[in-house]
This record gives sequence, structure tokens and C-alpha cells, in this order.
Amino acid sequence: MAAEMFTVHTLRELTELVEMGVAPYLRYSPGPESDASHPSTDHESGLLMPGVSVNPLAAPGWWTLPLEDWLARRVCQYLRELDEGARPWLLSGRQVDFGPDNEPLLVDLNPVAWMSTDLLDEAREHYHARLNAGTATHNDH
Repeated sequence: MAAEMFTVHTLRELTELVEMGVAPYLRYSPGPESDASHPSTDHESGLLMPGVSVNPLAAPGWWTLPLEDWLARRVCQYLRELDEGARPWLLSGRQVDFGPDNEPLLVDLNPVAWMSTDLLDEAREHYHARLNAGTATHNDH
């Protein structure tokens, strides 16, 4: 699986993969081989979920800014998991349910590509340059 995966190095490359529908999901984990052996676990309840939790990369209909802005935001939302030994990779699969944070749960995983540290750095810079990174959203009207 992972041996056949290429590496995405730029936000533009990531955008092209998402636009083509080749890599609609992002996952931070040790990698496809590790994930193939077991589904995700809900850490609060200890329950096994029916699939692997992923982060969707497609922008919602209300998003009118460039897709690169959305993708930079999505990539940066889970960077803390790198400190926990996870590695970012792109995939597709069949959605079977939702996890506790309303994230899609997938089975029949199709690993697509690793994300390089250069891409993570570019996404972080883009996110902070283009958006109000870290601004709370709970004050909506």
C-alpha cells in the first residue's frame, strides 16, 4: 500500500488532486498499513467505530474563497497529531458512518499519497497569511 504512494509537495498539487476527486480525504495516522488492521477508536468511550476516521477535503457550498485557502485550513486543523507520531496522507474510500466529531468513517480504503513537510509548512504559512487563523466561531449571529 504505502510503498506505492507518491508524495504531494505543494498546496497546488493537493488542490489538483482534490479538484479531480482523486484524494477527497486527509488522515493523520502511522499510515495505511497500520490503519488496515483495525478501525478507529472513540477515545472518550473506548468503543471501536465501524471505519477509519478521516477529514473531508472538499470545500462546502458556502465557501467562496479559493480552494487552496480551505485546504490550508483543513491541513492545519490537525497538525498537533504530528507530535503524537501521526503522518498526513491522502485517501479515498467508502463512507459507512460518522464519528463523534461528525467526521466521516471510511472502509475499503484506497491510499493515494503522503503529504510532505514542505506542503505542511506551505499550508501553515498560507493559512496564517490568508485567514484569521484561530479566531473563535462560537459568536455567530
